[in-house]
Amino acid sequence: MAGARRVFKTWGTSDAERALAVARLVENDVAGIDVNMGCPKEYSTKGGMGAALLSDPDKIEKILSTLVKGTSKPVTCKIRILPSLEDTLSLVKRIERTGIAAIIVHGRKREERPQHPVNCESIKAISEALSIPVIANGGSHDHIQEYLDIEDFRQITAASSVMVARAAMWNPSIFLKEGLRPLEEVMQKYIQYAVQYDNHYTNTKYCLCQMLREQLESPQGRLLHAAQSSQEICEAFGLGSFYEETTRELDARRAELLARNPEEPGESAEDTSGIIKMAVKFDRRAYSPQITPKMYLLEWCRREKLAQPVYETTQRPLDRLFCSVVTVAEQKYQSTLWEKSKKLAEQAAAIVCLRSQGLPEGQLGEEYPSLHKRKRETLDQDSGTPRDEPTIPGELCKKPFVGLRNGNENPSEGW
Repeated sequence: MAGARRVFKTWGTSDAERALAVARLVENDVAGIDVNMGCPKEYSTKGGMGAALLSDPDKIEKILSTLVKGTSKPVTCKIRILPSLEDTLSLVKRIERTGIAAIIVHGRKREERPQHPVNCESIKAISEALSIPVIANGGSHDHIQEYLDIEDFRQITAASSVMVARAAMWNPSIFLKEGLRPLEEVMQKYIQYAVQYDNHYTNTKYCLCQMLREQLESPQGRLLHAAQSSQEICEAFGLGSFYEETTRELDARRAELLARNPEEPGESAEDTSGIIKMAVKFDRRAYSPQITPKMYLLEWCRREKLAQPVYETTQRPLDRLFCSVVTVAEQKYQSTLWEKSKKLAEQAAAIVCLRSQGLPEGQLGEEYPSLHKRKRETLDQDSGTPRDEPTIPGELCKKPFVGLRNGNENPSEGW
């Protein structure tokens, strides 16, 4: 695969053997393995990872040596500088002896943040002391604001190359030799890619917030902040028609693929007789705020003194779509339409059950008084903050999920 020649897998770790086990899982799909030994965030350091490793050179050496000897791909690591240059040089020389292919140096100490100046002199001293490539990091804003600044930062630090993080998040066109593109154009193109590549809307939203920065309080920024799906993000940026057209095209391609490959190897051949089915989808905009079909179904089961509904959600490997079956009073219900997330699939299954029973499902204009008494009680379970959990294609998931649409997949051309 082409991506394997360009993509490095990076992670934090505090255990050499566990790091090696993970590396062996992904080494055939990436160009190299990188260990982040410079992250100063608490979620990383309190687990003994990231910058916490800088005070434990023995563990650093064990992790890197284990990876170098146990994997077939190049191994790199990223560090921050230590309080003294002497200690920093001693550490990087020890790291070099593990056999790693390159080292990334963020020119700040563990306690320093972006508002502190990057120490170019320390990076330069490291570059001159080592024979392996040194990649300079930390130059965004103070040194790197456009493409030509990248080479200037490299020369100042005498590094082999430069890693750009924040400046690239602010405007990814910083890598264009001809200069920065207008931010509005960049965001439009990014959103289009996000939809076409099936990027999860929460990640798309985060990246767009990084681009807007001080404009987050603008009308468009407020619309972005309120967006809860890829479709709503597109609408906030005037791309609603693009979203609808693209999703139609991609759904058609999926249907064509499924027609050619109706049953993937390893998919369950479970007998579905006895399941009540309907072709329904869950569209959040058609329902009252903070109310979902799953909440209505749960409340109805409580009123009827029935066991809580059980959802079994399956992901189809071919197109990564989801289908859910809900069991209520020993009867199974399922939508025949596959959805883009576990949450949507489970809501659709709940709708099938409710409609089969002639019950309200929470659509705008419907009333079901007893639900509102328990809305607070059930809100956390059924419509609170999304809590995605990993799903292995073909596995069944029985935890309730609620969610909104995200994007689709497939690339398109662009700059």
